[in-house]
Parts: sequence; structure tokens; C-alpha cells
Amino acid sequence: MLALAASADTIHLKNGRTILADHVRENGNRYEYDIGDDSYAIPKSSVDRVEAGGMAATNNVSSGATKGVSDLPVFAPADSLANEGDLPKTIVKDGKVDPDALAKLEGKGNVDLSATADFIAGKFEFEHGNIDQARHYFDSALHFQPENSTVLIYYAALLVRMGNASQALSYAQRAVSAAPQSPDAYTVLGYAQQACDRTKDAVASWKHSLELRPDPTVQQYLAKAQREQNVETDFAQRESSHFVLHYEGKQTSEAFRGQILGALESDYNDLARDLGTPPRDNILVTLYTEQAFFDVTRAPSWSGALNDGKLRIPISGLNSVTPELARVLKHELAHSFINQLSGGRCPPWLHEGIAQLLEPKTLGSDGHQLALLFKSQRNIPLNVLEGSFMRFSGTEAYLAYAESLAAVSYINDSYGLGDIQRILQRLSEGSSTEAALRATIHSDYGQLESETGKYLSDKYGD
Repeated sequence: MLALAASADTIHLKNGRTILADHVRENGNRYEYDIGDDSYAIPKSSVDRVEAGGMAATNNVSSGATKGVSDLPVFAPADSLANEGDLPKTIVKDGKVDPDALAKLEGKGNVDLSATADFIAGKFEFEHGNIDQARHYFDSALHFQPENSTVLIYYAALLVRMGNASQALSYAQRAVSAAPQSPDAYTVLGYAQQACDRTKDAVASWKHSLELRPDPTVQQYLAKAQREQNVETDFAQRESSHFVLHYEGKQTSEAFRGQILGALESDYNDLARDLGTPPRDNILVTLYTEQAFFDVTRAPSWSGALNDGKLRIPISGLNSVTPELARVLKHELAHSFINQLSGGRCPPWLHEGIAQLLEPKTLGSDGHQLALLFKSQRNIPLNVLEGSFMRFSGTEAYLAYAESLAAVSYINDSYGLGDIQRILQRLSEGSSTEAALRATIHSDYGQLESETGKYLSDKYGD
């Protein structure tokens, strides 16, 4: 049904995740890689190996673009922590932080040594997706050196990842004060400002970062923020208990905007009940015309909405919340909850599958065709769907979404929503997707695909 094979490179991360890219290249202490028209970078310390060739890569998408370690700026430690010597080998043993080694180092009574040791531990956990442990170690490092710019930069990035942008902002501002010539400090400050809905400030911070050091990733952040700023110059704002709504006044009526906020608040309560762990800060929602939506997001033509940290909703031609718009709103909001619960580490297939399940959406007439595809092993493998969906054609994307819903529907019908929550929780603790699946539903990807095929055959087959 679909032709997906094409040459690409695969980055294998030490945390078990993989990144499918069009092209990977080395640049100093990091790997830079291309996915479509976009370029990204990731520290070499996070990478196990890079393999050339394989399935075609896809860009992070949709409805549920998530922010993993590779989406964050690449930070180079400042001079204050540059002389680490053999400390990393002392602190990290057999792929884990050694708490006894940390305790011995702290017991020496040297403030600088203690701060550096805790930072190394926190950075290791940060790069391996263990957000809670990283926060613990960064807290300890700041106890010893409260104004260390390197620790403050990483801590701010971690807080943005956790959905706590308002707190991240204060740490990023402290980082800039402590290191006014650090491009990384300005980069993370812009990241926190953008997440706090301070786009104009973010543009200024990223411009200053680029003046200090050119960086293609920061340039991409800046370009998108400037597109957003240009489109939303005359937008107004309205708030509710959990949302900040941006809109162009003449495009929507006050009654329609009230309906949208009412629907989102109701969805928020449903998702808090079903998934728990709601986002910490108010959720940003922007209503666009169709053209403005694509001008800002550069999303594929088949995309109906986007959640890239903000809910971006095109509403051209609508004057009330239709059943279809209601499903879109709940789907996009679900991504914010999934991102919060997984610590930003949920792969796209699981993100999209859960969001569709909670709309709610069923496979319906697609179930029979999917059953045939799985039976003939022509489905897209789930490890390919760990890459993003953005570069899929409309037909390919349709299948990717349907397969994602099928796999999550099987998990939900067989094990319940509680196990879906537990999978997300394990991801937030640093588990790879397969490790999280094995620990909850006792299946790796191969077994899950086999069981999903059987589920589809039993439910939708002849």
C-alpha cells in the first residue's frame, strides 16, 4: 500500500531511543543531522552509535510534536566547570550514577568540587531522560554554587521540558546575569521566554545569542518566532482558568471564543481525570486563519492543527464549535498532558495513538484494511513510527495515524488506561519505549505488532 523505503541514517542513543535522519555529520562534540528542511544537533555523549542507510526519516509533527533532548539547544559547559578531569568516570559507573562516589566527593568539603560532581550527575541523567533525578542533582549543585551559569542553563532547560516555563524563566535570567557573554544562556532564556508567551523577548534573546555565536538550531527557533510575531502582531488575548487564548478579533466572535475556552476547560477536566499530571503552567492556544496557520508552522498540508508547546488551531470558516473542532481541541490538548506525564519522551506513535483514543476516535472502517496489512506484514514498523510523521505524504500519514491508534487501542482494550499511564511514567523516568512496554504489558515491539495484528483480525477481520 505504501512505499516507505529510502536511504537514511540512524542515530542510536544511549537511552535506547533512535533518531531517523536524512543525513548525519560530526561537528566537534556533537552530531548534527538533517530531517527534511530542518537541521538539529545532539551531544556526542548522548549517542551510542550512528548507522548509515535504512528507512526514510520523518520530521517531528503534527498534532503532537514533542520536545526531547535532541530538540533542546546543545550546551557547552562554561569555564567554571571545564576542568572536570576524571570525575565523570568516578561518578558514572556501568552506565549509572554512583551515589556513594558522589557522597565521598561531597564529603571532602570542597564547594567547587561538590558542585561540579553534582552537575556531572545531573547532566548524565538529563541526557538520558531521567528528569526527576537530573533535577535532584542540579538542585544539589546549585546549593553549593547558586549562581553557576552552567548549572543554571541546564536547570532552565530541564524546567521547560517539565512544562514549568515560568520557573525556568527565573533560572535562565540568573544564568544570563552570571554569564552575560554566554550564547547558551541567551539561547535557553529565549526558549523559556517563548514557552512563557513572551515571543518578542525570545526574539531579542535569540538574536543576541546568534551575535555571540552562530548556530543553525537557534536560527530556526528565531525564524519561527519571527513568523509568529509577524502574523500575531494585532492579536488580542483572553484567559480562562487553565488557558491563554490568542486570536485576531475580526476572525471570531466573542461567543465563539467563549465556546472554545469552555470546551477546552471541559476537556482539561476529563484529561486530568483520565491521565492525571496536568501541565504546570497555563496552556497557550492560538486561533489562526488557514493561511496564517501554515505561514507560522510550515506544517504539511494534511495537518489539521499543531501542538508544539502551544495549541495552534486553524478555524477558517467556523463560527461555532462543531463536533470535528471539538475532537481537534481535545486531541491537541491531550498532547500537552501526554508530554507532561512522559517528561517529553513519548514517541510519536504513542503520542498520536493516545491522543486519538482520547478524542475519542475509533478505527471504524479502517480496521479491516489494517487487519489485512498487519496480516501480510505490510504495516509500518513501530520503530519507524518512533520518528516523526511530518515528512509523510497525506496517504502515508493517514496510515501512520491509523496504526498508532490500533496499537494504543489494543493496549487500552487489553490492559486498560492505567497501564498506558504507567508506560508514560516509565518513559519519564528514562526508560526506552521498548523497556517501558516490557515492564508494563510484557511486550517488545515485535510482540506488540504481532498482538496488534491479532487484535485487528479478531475485531475487524473476515
